[in-house]
Amino acid sequence: MEKFIPYEKLSKKKKRELDAGRRTAWAISPVTRKSENPKAYNRKKAQKRMDDSGSVLFFGIRLPKGWELW
Repeated sequence: MEKFIPYEKLSKKKKRELDAGRRTAWAISPVTRKSENPKAYNRKKAQKRMDDSGSVLFFGIRLPKGWELW
């Protein structure tokens, strides 16, 4: 039977081994995840918009007779 040693007094190597053993038993990932901030600028989203809009839209204006632009 191994002698009990408090976690705080274990060596760094032993603490790592214990922690690694405990992590494998978790059913879900313990990593904290949070949703993206909708107000924050997202570069990937901006690039996607530029790639999707490959065509340029032009509007033609019809002027009444007698009117000139220049």
